[in-house]
Amino acid sequence: MTPTGGDTGSRNSRLLMRLLLWADRTGGWKVFDSSTGFRLPDGSVLSPDASLVSLERWQALNPEQRSGFPPFCPDLVVELASPSDEGPRGVSALRRKMAGYQTNGAQLGWLLLLQEQAVEVWTGRQSDGPLPEPQRLEGVSELYGGMVLPGLVLDLEEIWRG
Repeated sequence: MTPTGGDTGSRNSRLLMRLLLWADRTGGWKVFDSSTGFRLPDGSVLSPDASLVSLERWQALNPEQRSGFPPFCPDLVVELASPSDEGPRGVSALRRKMAGYQTNGAQLGWLLLLQEQAVEVWTGRQSDGPLPEPQRLEGVSELYGGMVLPGLVLDLEEIWRG
């Protein structure tokens, strides 16, 4: 992956800071940045722009698993589409990546579409049913963690501004 531009890097830093503040206040969660690769159940290695993993799942790993690519899919994955996401790295590629997270067990995924100021919310499978289609949200100023991440509220206006 090529590096992001300054605006996207700044937005991603703010996103990580907000997730980390929530995780520290709430307890029970580990926050990871875009440098962290996860080895998903299907064998692929992906690195979301930001992610959360329950502390219980993290502590169940041995030191070798922690130092390498953690062998699971994060509970929350966040991808921030940037103006540089064109061609094979375009939004359609990010949607395929989000579908991969969803298929591999992510409970919640947020694809932040900066230029449209919209969000696609990807949720996990409910029991043995099919994977739900992502829900597109437009004109919203906050995202909520719902039952997966109770109390998490992400101020999107802050992210859009950069």
